[in-house]
Amino acid sequence: MKLKYNNITISGAVAVGKGTLMNNLKSYLGPLGWHITSGGKLLREYAKENIQPLARLAPDEFHHKLDDRTKELLEKGNCVIEAWLAGFMARDREDTLRVFLTCSNEALSIDRLANRDKIPVAEAKKNIRERQAENFKEWKRIYGDYDFFNPEYYHLIIDTYSSGPEETVQLVLDKLGYIHNNE
Repeated sequence: MKLKYNNITISGAVAVGKGTLMNNLKSYLGPLGWHITSGGKLLREYAKENIQPLARLAPDEFHHKLDDRTKELLEKGNCVIEAWLAGFMARDREDTLRVFLTCSNEALSIDRLANRDKIPVAEAKKNIRERQAENFKEWKRIYGDYDFFNPEYYHLIIDTYSSGPEETVQLVLDKLGYIHNNE
């Protein structure tokens, strides 16, 4: 099957549905030989291989090597990468469908995180705000003063408050040019 893009990146903040979309794409693209992974998994693998501490405590060189690994996967093609900055890292790649997920209802994101991590709502709310603030501060220090979630970097922006998991995966497959044959 000839598709419009060789790769897909899925970006967005905490609890907007990135992991859900990645997992839902597996049943469609996995049988076609696509490699499907998350930035968190790449980070854990790289840290384990290089015996590094937590990512936020790692030196800048560690982050740049991890970025290089992400870019290498995209260069090979047939890859789905879910990570906060995956779309930003691929912003100049014409062969990569860059998807940005958002959730216009903050309460829903908080509820998703609380349920996923089995933590109280107040802790989930605090976690989201602190992680986002810490991540953006660290990214600006490492990469420069970018708007990492600039809509211009993405081909497809989906609000998962109004788009459910099945609708979201279908929007991505449609943009990819995936045609499902039921015969």
